[in-house]
Amino acid sequence: MRSSKYTGVKLTKFLIALLLLSLSSLNFSCKKVLDEKSTRLVAEENQWKNQEDAKAALIGMYALMRTALVADNTHWLMGDLRQGDFVATNRSDLKAIIDGKLNASFPTLNRITNWRRFYSVINAASVLIERSHEIVDNDPRYTAINNRADVAQARAVRAFAYFYMVRIWGDVPLLTSSHDGQFSTKPRTSQDRVLGFATSELLAAAKILPFRYGSNDPLLPGLYYGGSWASWCGTVFTKMSAYAVLAHIAAWQGKYLDCDVYTKFFVDNVTQLNGDGVNVKYVTTNELTENDGSYSPFVYKRVQQIIGYAFEYGLGEATANGHIEQLTLAKPLILKEYPEIFVPKDTIRKAFTDPKDERFSIDPLTKLYRTNYFTNYISERPIFSKIKVIGDGQTSGNLAFFTSAVVFTRLEEVLLLRAEALAVLGSRNEAISTLNKAADLRGTSPYTSATPIDLIDAIFAERRRELMGEGWRWYDLVRYNKIKRNNPAFNTLISSGGIYWPVSSDILNANNQIKQNPYWN
Repeated sequence: MRSSKYTGVKLTKFLIALLLLSLSSLNFSCKKVLDEKSTRLVAEENQWKNQEDAKAALIGMYALMRTALVADNTHWLMGDLRQGDFVATNRSDLKAIIDGKLNASFPTLNRITNWRRFYSVINAASVLIERSHEIVDNDPRYTAINNRADVAQARAVRAFAYFYMVRIWGDVPLLTSSHDGQFSTKPRTSQDRVLGFATSELLAAAKILPFRYGSNDPLLPGLYYGGSWASWCGTVFTKMSAYAVLAHIAAWQGKYLDCDVYTKFFVDNVTQLNGDGVNVKYVTTNELTENDGSYSPFVYKRVQQIIGYAFEYGLGEATANGHIEQLTLAKPLILKEYPEIFVPKDTIRKAFTDPKDERFSIDPLTKLYRTNYFTNYISERPIFSKIKVIGDGQTSGNLAFFTSAVVFTRLEEVLLLRAEALAVLGSRNEAISTLNKAADLRGTSPYTSATPIDLIDAIFAERRRELMGEGWRWYDLVRYNKIKRNNPAFNTLISSGGIYWPVSSDILNANNQIKQNPYWN
C-alpha cells in the first residue's frame, strides 16, 4: 500500500493550502502569545455543513500536527541532539543545542522554541470538538457514530500536543476551548494539571476510538469516509495510539504502575490492528532499514506507525526539509558533500557492543562492518543512513527530496517502554523477557540473569540503539536519570528545570503573563 486514498480534488487542494499556510506562518513572529486567528480556510457560515467539511477539518488537524513536529526539524533537533549521539559538522546552531546552550541567539532556536504551532493544532482540535456535531443534522451521510469517532480523535490529538509541549517546556498554558486570538494574557499552567487533563481526555477518547477504521470494528463498523482500513492505517489515532500516549505520559510522570497497565493493554491487543490485508508485526532489521517486504515504518504510511505522520510521494508531498535525512545524509547516497550531523565512530562502537548486532557491528576476524545503520563507516564522518527515504521510496538519488514519515512511536518502542516500567516496578523476569522480545529480531545475544549489566542500563542501551534518529534520546536520558539519580550534574538539571527548553522571545515579548523558565533567566 503505497499511498493514502483520500478522494476528491477539493480535499486535496484544501490540505495543500492548509499545509502551506501553516508552514508559512512559522516564518513570522506572533504579536500575541496565543494569537491564532481561526485557521478555517472558508467562511464560518459555510463550514460544518456536510461530511466533506468534517473530513477536511479532521485531516487538516493532523496536517497541522505534522507541521508542528517537522518545521525546522523540531522533532529531531529537540529529541536527538542535546547530550545525544550526534555531533554537528559545521552548523553553530546545531552545536549549541548539542552543548545545551539552548538560549543562544540563533533564528532556528528562537523559531523552534515558539509553541504557537502546537496551539494551532490544539485550536483546530477544539473547533472540531465544538462544531462537528452540527453536521449530523445537516448531512445524513455523517452519522452520530462517525462524529463520536472524529471528536474522540480530536480529543486524543489535542492531549498528545499538550504532552509533547510539556516534555519540551514544562508548564504551558492550558486551553480547553477554541479561541479567536483573545488569550494574550493567558498564563502558564502547571504541567501536572496539563498532563492530568491530557490523561483524562485520552482515557475518555480510548473508550470510543476503534482499533481499526473502515473495517469491522464494533465501535465503528463499515467504511470510514468511504475508505477501508487499508486507506486509513498509519494515518489516524486508534485506540492503540491513545494507550501509547497514556503510557508515555505515565512514564514521564514516574507513574510506572499506570505505565504497566497501559502497555499491557497495548501488547495484549496489538493484533487488533490487523485487517483488510494489513498486518502489524515487529520488523526485522532489513525491514526496518531497507524496507524489505514494504514493512519499514518510515516509508509511506504503515500500520507499524502507531503514531506517525507520513509524507506520501503519491500525493506530491516529497520535501527537501522536515526529515531526518536533511540533517544526516550526504555522499554517496545524495549529492551533498557532508552531512550536517553525524555519529562519531567511537560513539558508534560504544553504543553497538554486540558483534552479532545486525544494526551495526564489526566482524572481529574480517573487520567487515554491517551497513544497516551507517554508510561509509570507514570515513571521517560516517553517514547515519538508518532512515533514507528519498523520492519515491528509494534509498539513494540525485535530488534531496525526502518522503520519510515522522514516527513518534512504533511497536518496538512501546515494548521497550513496557520493559522499562516492569524493571522499575521490580518485575525482573518479565522485564527481561520483554526486553529480549523487543531485541529478538536484531541478532543480539539475549539478556539473562547472569548478564553483568544492570537491567535498567540494558533497557535504555537498547532504546539508544533501536531508536537512534527517531527523536527519543534526550527524553530517554531524562527518564533514565530520574530513575537512577546517580549523575549529580543531571540531578541538578532536573531539580533546577534545566531539562526544559527556554520559551521563545517572541512569546515572552507578546505577553508579560508568560514567564521564562527560571533556569534560562
